[in-house]
Amino acid sequence: MLAYAPWLCWVLPVIGALLAPLFGKIHPKLRDYAAVIMVLLGVIFAFSMIVDIWNGTAFLGTQWLEDSYLWLPIPGFSLEFGVLVDPLSVFMACIATGVGFLIMVFSLGYMKGDDSLTRYWFFMQFFIGGMVLLVMANNLLMTFIGWEIVGLCSYALIGFWYNKKNTIKDDQLGELSEGAYNSHCGMKAFIVTRIGDVGLLISIIFIFFFTSAAGAPTFNYQTLLTDFTWLGNLALVLNGGLMLLVLFLFFLGPIGKSAQFPLQIWLPEAMAGPTTVSALIHAAAMVKAGVYLVARMMPILLTGFLEFAHGAAGPTQTIILTVMPNFFLAVAVIGAFTAFMTATMAIAARELKKVLAFSTISQLGYMFLGLGIFALGASDAEGFIAATFHLSAHAVFKALLFLSAGAVLHTVHSKDMFDMGGLRKAMPITYICMLAGALSLGGVPPFVGFWSKELIFASAWHLATTAATSLIGTILLAAAAITGALTFFYTLRMIGLVFHGPQSRNVQDLERKHKLHEAPKVMWIPLGILAVATLVLGFLYPFIYMYFFGQWGTVYSSYIHLPIHLASLPTMYVEWLTHTFTSATYIISPTFLITIGVLLLGGIPGYFFYIRRSWDASRFGKNALHRFLYNRWYYNRALYFIFVRTGIEFSEGMYKHVEAGGIDRFNYAVAEGFQDLSKAFRKLQTGVHSWNMILLLIGALALILLLLFGGTFLAFFFP
Repeated sequence: MLAYAPWLCWVLPVIGALLAPLFGKIHPKLRDYAAVIMVLLGVIFAFSMIVDIWNGTAFLGTQWLEDSYLWLPIPGFSLEFGVLVDPLSVFMACIATGVGFLIMVFSLGYMKGDDSLTRYWFFMQFFIGGMVLLVMANNLLMTFIGWEIVGLCSYALIGFWYNKKNTIKDDQLGELSEGAYNSHCGMKAFIVTRIGDVGLLISIIFIFFFTSAAGAPTFNYQTLLTDFTWLGNLALVLNGGLMLLVLFLFFLGPIGKSAQFPLQIWLPEAMAGPTTVSALIHAAAMVKAGVYLVARMMPILLTGFLEFAHGAAGPTQTIILTVMPNFFLAVAVIGAFTAFMTATMAIAARELKKVLAFSTISQLGYMFLGLGIFALGASDAEGFIAATFHLSAHAVFKALLFLSAGAVLHTVHSKDMFDMGGLRKAMPITYICMLAGALSLGGVPPFVGFWSKELIFASAWHLATTAATSLIGTILLAAAAITGALTFFYTLRMIGLVFHGPQSRNVQDLERKHKLHEAPKVMWIPLGILAVATLVLGFLYPFIYMYFFGQWGTVYSSYIHLPIHLASLPTMYVEWLTHTFTSATYIISPTFLITIGVLLLGGIPGYFFYIRRSWDASRFGKNALHRFLYNRWYYNRALYFIFVRTGIEFSEGMYKHVEAGGIDRFNYAVAEGFQDLSKAFRKLQTGVHSWNMILLLIGALALILLLLFGGTFLAFFFP
C-alpha cells in the first residue's frame, strides 16, 4: 500500500472540507475541482490497500495490521486512536471513496450555479471522510466518532436547500415553503437516527466495562475477538437478560442508520436534499454504516457463541446458547420484514426518488437478512459473503439509479413520475444507464444484482433444508423471494413511467419551450462507468470471495465453514458457477429456479402494465390497498400523530392551562397583590414632615415596647 494509506484515505477528504471555504475565496473553480481531486486521492490511497490484503502482507500471522496512537492516557486504561487494515475495512473504504468520487464528478454538472456550493463541497467531503473514518477505525469509540460525523453531515445535506421559498404541500405537514419542508426532513433524519445512536452508545459503554474482567477495558475489535470473558460475564447478569439488552441496544444503532423497521421513516424524507446527496447517502455512505457495523461485530459474536458451544458445559454455556440465537433471529427477521414492507410501499410511490428510497431500505433489509442467516447457520459463512457482496452490488447500481434519476430531474424539473414519460428518445444514454441499474436491482442475469441476490437465496435455502432451522429458514426464504418479485415489478413500473409510454403534459410543455436533451458529459460519464460496473462486478465474485476468506479460518473460527473451497482462480470460477446453477441433489439449483420464478412473477405484470401498456394500471390507484401502500402502511402517519401532533397539542395545552392559565396567572395575582399593598401603604406617605416625624416616633416606641415586653408576651401565649 502507499505510505500512510489507512490514514490518508479519510484524512485527505477532511482536509479538503476544511480548505473548501479558503479555496472558495480564491476562486470558485479551484474550490470545485479541489474537492473532486481530494476525494480522488482518497480513492487512490484506499485502493492501494487491496494489494496488501490480497498478498497477505497486512496479515500478521494471527491478526490484521493495526496502526494506533495513544489518545487519552487514563489510569487503568488508555484510549487509542487507530486504524485497522483488514478485508472488511478496506472493502468499505474503497466503496465509500470510489462511488463517492463518481458522485463528486457528477456534482460538477448537477450543482453548477448553486449559490451555496462552498457549503455543499464542505459537507460532501466531510461526509466521505467521516464514512471512511468509521470503517477504517480499529475500535468502537473511533467508529462511533465517524458514525456521528456522518449523522451530522446527513442532517446538513438533507436540509441543504433550506431557503427555497416556493410553496409545496405535504401529506403530513400541509402547505409550507419548500425550504421549511427540507429543514424538517433534515431534522427528522437527525432525530430518528439519534434514537439508534443513543442505544448504540449505551451498548458500547457496557461492552467496554465488561472487558475489564479479561484485562484492561478496551474498545478494540481484535481484542474483543481474542478473549470472550466479557461475553460470559454479560451472560451471567440477570440470567442473560443484560446480554440480550446490550445486543439489542447495539443493533438499534444499525437499525437507525440503515433505516430498518421500526426506524425506517427518515429515509424517504432524505430525498429532500440534492440528488447527489441522496446518491451518497444511499449508495456509498450513511445507510451502509449500519450494515458495516453488524458485519464487523457479527463474526465476533458468532465466534464467541461457537467457542462457548464447544466449551465446557455450565450455566454460562446454557445461557449463551439460549439467548444469542434470539438476537441472531431478530437480525434476520427485522431484515426480511423491512425488505418486504418497503418493497410494497415502492409499488405505490409517485416520486421517482422515493421509489429509489424505498428500494434502498428494502435492499438493506436483504443485507441484514443475509447477516442474520449467517449467524443462525452457525457453521456456514455463505450468508456473510452474500450480505457483503450485495452491499457492494447495491452501492454500484443504486448510485447509478440515483444519478440517472438526477439527470432526469435535471431535465424535466419534477420529481413526480407521472410528470415524465416518453423520455427514452430524448435521453438515450441516461435511459440505457438507468435500465442497467434497474435490471441489476431487479436481479436479472448477468447483472451484479442477480449474483448477489442468488447468494442470499442460497443461504436461506441452506437454512431451510437444515432440520434444526427448517421452519424459520423456509419463512425467510419465502419473504426474500416475494420481496424479489415485488422489486422487479416496481423496477419495471419506474422505468415504464419515466421512459416509456406517451409524454406527459409536463414533458410536452417543456418540449415546446426548448428541445429536451441528454445531460452534459460531466454527468453521463459517471453513469456510463457505473453501468459498465453493474455488468463487470458480478463476474469478480471469486476474487472478492478469496479477498474476504483468505485468512478467515485463522482470524475467526475453524468452526465456520466456507461454501466454496479456496483454490486457484480457474477452479474457483468452476466451483462458483457450479454452485450457482446446479446442486448435488438436483440438475438445476433450486435457488436458481426460485430466481427465475421471482423474475417471472414480478416481470410479467410489470412488463404488460408499464412497458408494453397492454394492461390498464390506472384502476389500481383508486382502491383501498393502493391507498394503504401509498400512505406507507399508515405507520409514518401514526408516528406523526403520536409523537408530533399529539406532542404539539399537549405542549399547547400545557402552555394554555398550566403555564399561561396557572403559573402566569398566579404570578400576576401575586404582583397585583403587592401592588395593592404598596398603594395602601403609600397613603401613609403624605409628604408632610411633621406627620412623618410622628410616625417615626410611634415606630421607635413600638420597637422599645417590643424589646422590653416581647419575652413576657411570648411566655404568656406560649407557656
